[in-house]
Amino acid sequence: MKVVEINKTGGPEVLEIKEIVLDKPGPEQVTIEHKAIGLNYIDTYHRSGLYPLKLPIGLGLEGAGIITEVGKNVKDFKAGDKISYAGIPLGSYSSHRNYPTKNLVKVPDAIDLEVAATLMTKGLTTFYLLHKTFPVKSGQTILFHAAAGGVGQIFGQWAKSLGCTVIGTVGSEEKVNIAKENGYDHVINYNKENFAKKVLEITDGKGVPVVYDGVGKDTLDGSIECLALRGMMVSFGNASGPLSDINVPKVIQPKGLYLVRPSMQQYLSTREELNEASEIMFEKISSRKVKIKIFKRYKLHEVVQAHEDLEGRKILGPAVIIPN
Repeated sequence: MKVVEINKTGGPEVLEIKEIVLDKPGPEQVTIEHKAIGLNYIDTYHRSGLYPLKLPIGLGLEGAGIITEVGKNVKDFKAGDKISYAGIPLGSYSSHRNYPTKNLVKVPDAIDLEVAATLMTKGLTTFYLLHKTFPVKSGQTILFHAAAGGVGQIFGQWAKSLGCTVIGTVGSEEKVNIAKENGYDHVINYNKENFAKKVLEITDGKGVPVVYDGVGKDTLDGSIECLALRGMMVSFGNASGPLSDINVPKVIQPKGLYLVRPSMQQYLSTREELNEASEIMFEKISSRKVKIKIFKRYKLHEVVQAHEDLEGRKILGPAVIIPN
């Protein structure tokens, strides 16, 4: 089997492809032959050292494929099952792997495995943001940053299906139409307009009850400015860099704001939670309320280029790595 590993942190050049012999699956594991691997911005945090890891280590949190072998204690899965997963242990950047069943979900026959591979991080992130972190209500106006990105494209359609008016921000004119095609009612190019001022105009000065922000440093101040009284700032990523220290009396106290830093592990740590989330997610796809269009496919040997494109903001939608 082939696997992508890092022995040191740094730029995309530290990614190495190796050939290894895979052991038999452990008692609670299955062996997966990957058909598609999800490409996510968090992968660059692991590679760069922003999120420290014990080295050497394989990369990748998300994949989809076919089970080829099951461990002796596995009851709920069998060889031939279509599955997908997201979560630790890392190592989805590989042709095959052994993986614990606790994070696996079965993929319905109607769902393509390439689509499934893009969903398990981005789709489940969208699920917990909209249904758990700040459960939106029909009629609410909400703001999402990086609306043309992989999560953003799913989020816009999903939020629209729940009856929200969705405002999105993007960084270029090219991305405005992408966001509009994915459910956003208002799209703001934050490199041309003051997005906080524009959001306040759209909401007649009231602001929004929630901002979902995966961008980080560059959008924090504006996000807080356009929140309504008792609004919630949901910070779930650092695409522009980590957040600076926040002056609570100055920034949070005046409007009684909430600030939360959620992650998938906090909402999808049990089999029941994972099943609930994946069932709702796959229903959104099969009903066509959320449509997934793969933006780009990379081969495993193109992983360095994939990371360069990811950090260069050249990937304008869900992307996958095809291992074979």
